[in-house]
Amino acid sequence: MLYKTETKDFREAQVAFISSLQEDICLHLEQEDGQAHFITDEWVRNPGGGGGKTRILSHGSLFEKAGVNMSVVHGPVEDAMRLQLSIDGDQWFACGISIVIHPKNPYIPTVHANWRYFELYDLKEKLTDRWFGGGADLTPYYLFEDDAKHFHRTLKKAMDPFGAELYPRYKKSCDAYFCNGHRNNEMRGIGGVFYDRLRPIDAADAERLSMFQQSSGNAFMQAYLPIVEKRKNTIFGKRETCWQEIRRGRYVEFNLIHDKGTIFGLKTNGRTESILMSLPPRASWEYDYHPEPGTPEDQLLQVCLSPREWI
Repeated sequence: MLYKTETKDFREAQVAFISSLQEDICLHLEQEDGQAHFITDEWVRNPGGGGGKTRILSHGSLFEKAGVNMSVVHGPVEDAMRLQLSIDGDQWFACGISIVIHPKNPYIPTVHANWRYFELYDLKEKLTDRWFGGGADLTPYYLFEDDAKHFHRTLKKAMDPFGAELYPRYKKSCDAYFCNGHRNNEMRGIGGVFYDRLRPIDAADAERLSMFQQSSGNAFMQAYLPIVEKRKNTIFGKRETCWQEIRRGRYVEFNLIHDKGTIFGLKTNGRTESILMSLPPRASWEYDYHPEPGTPEDQLLQVCLSPREWI
């Protein structure tokens, strides 16, 4: 059914983009790590339609865990989807890529990104709705303002050709989304950009949004790898690792309590291994822990208490 609609070629272009981006990101991460290699787990969505390719790197010289997942899935609109996504229709199609990188060295930040495309159809197999979504955000354990500025500048540069108003708009959306509401809206990191349900008004606008999505995705390694290269030789010890684990605990809390994608996947019988690949291999929780005022750890925490402009 899904491959007979008028958007077949457009859908295939989106699938080709995320497939190519997955290969490119994995290649760059392997080259940067210099030791570990990605394993590939190809899976079929059953029950349901479609499948995906999960790629995981573990125990590298730089990256303790990295996941770069892509999926191309489709099926009937079920009650859980209607409620969770606030949609109405008969059939749906989605393709996307999701990246989470947890470094070994606490002076290298964790990073997350995803880009996705969604279509909705009625009983007559007619396209009734479609949209793009995505973004990237940085979660440092120690604050380096130059790193934060570089990350935000790179994302802004990728978006500016499509409208100077987009970066500030989507930066604000990111700050609002990636925070732990149960911890007085403490931010997960220093933000980035986040957008969802960007609906094209016609075919030309769909092509524009596709180019915007590709520009954003292709900027990801440019935003992150220079930070890795700058911080990878910084010496660290037990103190830094303990703080990294505490902040990773906050990362786990956000993903399991607030992240819409994680919650939706788990509630709709999604593939658990792929959904939970975003979690770090190590994390810790210390009761009512507060770093000493004036320490580098406290400096990072103060930045996470409220959004900040980096450009």
